[in-house]
Amino acid sequence: MEDSLLQQLGEELYAAWKGCRVVDPLSARHPELTIGEAYRIQQHFLERRLAAGERVVGKKIGVTSKAVMDMLGVFQPDFGYLLDGMVYNEGEAIAADTLIQPKAEGEIAFLLERDLRGPGVTAADVLSATEAVMACFEIVDSRIRDWKIKIQDTVADNASCGVFVLGDRLVDPRRVDLATCGMVLEKNGEIVATGAGAAALGAPANAVAWLANTLGRLGVPLKAGEIILSGSLAAMVPVRAGDSLSVTIGGIGRCSVRFT
Repeated sequence: MEDSLLQQLGEELYAAWKGCRVVDPLSARHPELTIGEAYRIQQHFLERRLAAGERVVGKKIGVTSKAVMDMLGVFQPDFGYLLDGMVYNEGEAIAADTLIQPKAEGEIAFLLERDLRGPGVTAADVLSATEAVMACFEIVDSRIRDWKIKIQDTVADNASCGVFVLGDRLVDPRRVDLATCGMVLEKNGEIVATGAGAAALGAPANAVAWLANTLGRLGVPLKAGEIILSGSLAAMVPVRAGDSLSVTIGGIGRCSVRFT
């Protein structure tokens, strides 16, 4: 596909994000769209947000759990960029009308102490380079109508990034088994999802290693000080105004968020 068309689609997604509205699936309108081209659309979308004054604060890995793969019909991981305009603090309220069709995911976030540059990064390298982990919510949001996405759609749409919420407890990742730690996600006081660290590509550190190696082939490092969201540990939970959610991850801590 011509770069002018890819840029046009990136502009379309930026306008949809800015206007809080949906667009029809890119993959349906352009069935020839490849994953590589979708990442180029993502870059155009990202560049528009950066030009508007936002800055990159980390990266995210998407579609890491079988539950999310089955829900979306997407069967390989992807990645996107986290921007400072996406960050919410523990317990802070999110205005639901600033999102389009949000869903909550309970995840483990990594705070990097040192750069990670692939290829060749292992899970052990990830743990060594990580200052701390914390419980978090990723509130994914799709600019694609009714979440009718293929891998190309979510990739182009910055891996369906919405916003994210970080817990206020930092834990040394070497002091907890990140693969076996259990997660409980509650919505309005009821348990709606459970999972474990192993849901994220067998262990969250594996997911971060996948990201470091995938980006490394593109010449992009994971940088010291960045937040890396390692992927959902259970199925996504739809949210709307009035909902309150909390996630607890064994050995790591809790994170909560409410929607107004």
